[in-house]
Amino acid sequence: MAKQDYIFRYLTIIKKLRRSGEATFREINEYLEKESEFLDRPFSVSNRTFIRDLNEIRTLFKVDIRYDFTRGVYFIAEDQQSDLNNRMLESIDTLNSLKMVNDISRYMFFEKRRAHGTHHFYGLLHAIKSHVVILLIHQKFDSDEPKERLVEPIALKESKGRWYLLARDRNDRRIKTFGLDRILDFQTTPGRFDYPAHLDVNEMFRYCFGVINPDDMQPEEIILSFEPEQGKYIKSYPIHESQAILTDTAKELRIRLTLFITRDLVMEILSYGMSVKVISPEKLIAEVKAIYAGAAEQYRRG
Repeated sequence: MAKQDYIFRYLTIIKKLRRSGEATFREINEYLEKESEFLDRPFSVSNRTFIRDLNEIRTLFKVDIRYDFTRGVYFIAEDQQSDLNNRMLESIDTLNSLKMVNDISRYMFFEKRRAHGTHHFYGLLHAIKSHVVILLIHQKFDSDEPKERLVEPIALKESKGRWYLLARDRNDRRIKTFGLDRILDFQTTPGRFDYPAHLDVNEMFRYCFGVINPDDMQPEEIILSFEPEQGKYIKSYPIHESQAILTDTAKELRIRLTLFITRDLVMEILSYGMSVKVISPEKLIAEVKAIYAGAAEQYRRG
């Protein structure tokens, strides 16, 4: 069996337990057999092989699958990389769908407006993991000329379909974000650095919408009111992990967010047009009003 088939089988086992919550070995194996027929891959396993698979899943994906002897079922006890594993499962599902149909262009239509830069993934991840200083050739949108920056790469972060490198600039020692689509090139250097031992990237961006992380602001409670139809989309695809539903009726969906009020957040609110109203805070209301007033004035001038 090809190594790729093993990985696909491990992810299929995880997917089964994610969906059902718990399952017997027989139920898991029946699911594997079904997927084997659908994907034309040898997924069915013996009990002995399945136990070995659980050890591999624990090592590779940091997913701890345990057995409840009382009820005779397997369940996921711990998933240390849930976001990563979710993305891998999505990718596997997409890949399987692409392989299923010969003329896929007749049935699947992809977004043509895509950000570039993902070809840098492997090299950047290697530099991050190896704690290697890199020389970036980076060009801002508001600059005519690219600049060289010597940085210590820390992490990669996704935001609204774009990927960003989080790195400490060796010039001023500040941690900054660099869009991968604006990295023209980069080179590793002989320099090494100590990875920040206590840096928690998730905590760093906890109150951020996007990748703007202001140093001089405090997160604020934001209340938004949506029309019911738009509210359905907001419930199915939350604006931010802090989103909490305050009111959900036939007339209104009202939510609470805890975020920094940045340009990225304001642009997101404006994207919902007339279907959203800012209830608080007052300064966000004033900012949205000013933008709408400016836009109306622009059209009045012709």
